[in-house]
Amino acid sequence: MGMPVRQSIRIGSYVLGNKLRRREKFPLLVELEPLFACNLACAGCGKIQHPADVLKKRMPVEQALAAMRECGAPMVSIAGGEPLMHPQIGELVDELVKMKRYVFLCTNALLIPKKLDRFKPSRYFTWVVHLDGLRERHDESVCKEGVFDEAVAAVRELRRRGFRVTTNTTIFDTDSPQDVIDILDYLNDDLRVDQMMISPGYAYEKAPDQQHFLPVKQTRELFHKAFSNGNRERWRLNHSPLFLDFLEGKTDFPCTAWAIPSYSLFGWQKPCYLMSDGYAATYKELLEETDWDSYGRGNDPRCANCMAHCGYEPTAVFATLGSLRESVRALRES
Repeated sequence: MGMPVRQSIRIGSYVLGNKLRRREKFPLLVELEPLFACNLACAGCGKIQHPADVLKKRMPVEQALAAMRECGAPMVSIAGGEPLMHPQIGELVDELVKMKRYVFLCTNALLIPKKLDRFKPSRYFTWVVHLDGLRERHDESVCKEGVFDEAVAAVRELRRRGFRVTTNTTIFDTDSPQDVIDILDYLNDDLRVDQMMISPGYAYEKAPDQQHFLPVKQTRELFHKAFSNGNRERWRLNHSPLFLDFLEGKTDFPCTAWAIPSYSLFGWQKPCYLMSDGYAATYKELLEETDWDSYGRGNDPRCANCMAHCGYEPTAVFATLGSLRESVRALRES
């Protein structure tokens, strides 16, 4: 299952409009980081390794809105750090919803009970709760006991209040196909979240744990096994069918990181959310001053084992919209 039909139509129209204007590169979704601070210290995350003075900074709401207006992306994923630590996070979400941007608020869920009253349900707003596995596996991943239970309780409360809830699960080389099946079965059948996202872990340069990120061959084998026996069709996965094909190794794509750019306290990050080769002041500058052909598997050794959604999901979306057959397939599975 991909994105909701209304959202699919909006994104399809947006892509078609840019193609008709002969724009070669344009954003689908912005990874917005209004802060880097977090209330957890996950072993696989490199974001909290910034100096203390940087971790204290918070992006002004108007700066974030200006970046979204400048680039024109129809979707935004608010990450960090932990975005619920931002004192104006409710205002930021409200303003983005007023702009009719599809907003995905990524959180470890620990602050949801304290901050929940600042938000209201909207078809433009989705909570994205990070859950890397069942209780023992998730708590190990975030390096703190009890987080899984708190996150599950928060998800249940969000659903009770009528919010749309998606989960995000990062897979490492310590995960087996059965581990993937177990967590997605739980999220799909027991917790009954609206949709689920999955992504192979990428080796952040500053991440404390550099030993457990998946190489490409192992990623393909793992997802091929996890998706077998009808699981892929049964799970409510928030990905295009072609991206799931990509994870299984049934097809391959080039990276189009310019379509999911990252905007943070430092500006527009070159070339993507996961690598930092400098920053641009505007999205236009990011496009024009980044040597995109020098990145991606086969071009930059740092990209050799990357299969992350921020580089390859947009390629799959463009391929889907460029094919009548794949467009029909995506609508059928939505």
